[in-house]
Formats: sequence, C-alpha cells, structure tokens
Amino acid sequence: MKVRIDDKFAAFAEHWRPKIVAQANGQDIRLVKTRGTFPWHSHADAEETFLCWKGEFRVEFRDHVVTLGPGEMVVVPRGVEHRTASDEEAEVLIFEPSEVVNTGDAEASEFTAPGGIRI
Repeated sequence: MKVRIDDKFAAFAEHWRPKIVAQANGQDIRLVKTRGTFPWHSHADAEETFLCWKGEFRVEFRDHVVTLGPGEMVVVPRGVEHRTASDEEAEVLIFEPSEVVNTGDAEASEFTAPGGIRI
C-alpha cells in the first residue's frame, strides 16, 4: 500500500502522540509531531531510529546532543538514556518494535501515548 507521508502528517495536530503508519517485521513506523521537550527515558530491549521529516529535531543524551534536519536520522542504542526535543514544531518518523511504549522506563505521564493508534 502506498503511503503519502505529508498527507498522513496533515491528518493530525497533537504533539508527542505517535501514530502508526505502517508495520513490517514486528516494527512500527510511527509518525509524531514534536514541540518542546520530552522526558528522559530509555528502552532496555529496543533500539529506536528517528528520521526527521520536517523542521529541526534533537535527540539529547546525557553527554551530547544530536540535532537533525530534514532527511537526517539517528539510532538510539538499547538501554541508552535520552530525551527528544524541538523548539518549533517538527515532524519525525520513528522506527521501533511494535511493543515499545514511547516513554520507555519513565513514569507514566501526559507524554505516555496510547499504543496502537493507526493513521
């Protein structure tokens, strides 16, 4: 099935609420709009890949920051504490196992998105 990424991003407005756009080999491809700073967390059993689609997006680690622009990506290794952020709205694709909760090992909060929402 063909997916038009821009159309899918246009279909929602909320920030920090990933939407599943496709699945492959036990992985979700999720779309998320970001603005502000997400809580520190890690995922003990999963890597996360972030691909910036629009805007400027940061993945912050305790010892360095990776800033991404459109077309750039970074992989966060399993178990590595990180948080994500953007000063202005950014659009980001996330590739991760379907069972991953977006807030990882952080305490549940307003940032914890319900799982399994498809768009």
